[in-house]
Amino acid sequence: MSIEYRTTHDFSRDELEALFLSVEWSSGHFPDKLVIAMKNYSTVYSAWDNGRLIGMICAMDDGIMTAYVHYLLVAQEYQGQGIGKALVEKVKEHYKDYLRIALPKIRRVFPRGCYALCK
Repeated sequence: MSIEYRTTHDFSRDELEALFLSVEWSSGHFPDKLVIAMKNYSTVYSAWDNGRLIGMICAMDDGIMTAYVHYLLVAQEYQGQGIGKALVEKVKEHYKDYLRIALPKIRRVFPRGCYALCK
């Protein structure tokens, strides 16, 4: 398996629907909205295996000081292989000159890749 990482904002509704529903995120029921949302994020990195979207991280920023990671998803069968960590590292490198990168602390990973975030 060779994972390819890309920077793109262009995804098909089917790619997004499959990834989001693979981790049982309700956003996956609105793939047309996800297509538009991805185009509006400041930064999007994605992970691909043989043309299949298997992970992504999306961030918003103010252009100079603060970036906020909104989505971090990895398809369940690919979890535990360092893909999420690699996506986070790409965002950290991209925003290395910013003062803050807000990445919600993951408190617990539930079955099917759902995350509970610390408050």
